[in-house]
Amino acid sequence: MDQEELIRVGGRLRHAEDLHQTAIYPIVLDPSHPSTRLLIKDFDSRLHHPGPERVFAEIRRSYWILRGREAVRRYQHTCPECRRWKARPVVPKMADLPPARLRLFKPAFFSTGMDCFGPFQVKVGRRTEKRWGIIFKCLTARGVHLDLLNTIDRDSFLMALRRFIACRGTPAELHSDQGTNFRGEESELPESFAALSPELRQQLAKQKISFHFNPPAAPHFGGVWEREIRSVKAALYTTVGAQPVPEEVLRTVLLEVEGILNSKPLRLLQHQ
Repeated sequence: MDQEELIRVGGRLRHAEDLHQTAIYPIVLDPSHPSTRLLIKDFDSRLHHPGPERVFAEIRRSYWILRGREAVRRYQHTCPECRRWKARPVVPKMADLPPARLRLFKPAFFSTGMDCFGPFQVKVGRRTEKRWGIIFKCLTARGVHLDLLNTIDRDSFLMALRRFIACRGTPAELHSDQGTNFRGEESELPESFAALSPELRQQLAKQKISFHFNPPAAPHFGGVWEREIRSVKAALYTTVGAQPVPEEVLRTVLLEVEGILNSKPLRLLQHQ
């Protein structure tokens, strides 16, 4: 106990001349005292929230906290900044599959997800123009239909949808993100449908397509077709690269990629 009635640690550094007396005889502190917690908080803040060993080593220069490592860890476990910087991502719990993924007894592309990707540079004479790809993904059978768009607008998507229906049949529901070309499509088709004559409307009533949009600012939705776009881009960049090619070449390669994706097995083969 020193002259100020502070309990200090004795040691074998009494003959050290270059050390301060506080380093030779550090003050003993109770680990559960509020003053000790404030002291740890101050050191942790000044050191920008490092690991417990770093904070403990710095405190040991002047203070000797009984069970000091445990006290530092206990404080950092409740420190908001330490928890934020050292937090590990939590794996979210998988939700149930949506009904569109469970149309087991429906034809292919009955429930379809769609999205655009690109742009790609194509040669048109001596100039280059942009083209975008569009993917239609069967949510049940996992089939893929790829096509090219000249522009990212409503009319270009309408033409791509008509080509898709001519090749694959009319889907019952379409799922997409909040793209402006898709969002404009939702309002135009009902208006055109309502303008048809009653007889023609009655014939087309069975082919009416329901549109479902993902919530805005929700990139975790639509993972079924987003993952397929990654496979398409990988195959395109491996084959074509970043160089501009004629539109006919790009369309041909895109259809070949479609054939490769549609030929993959639905599950792993197990040999007996």
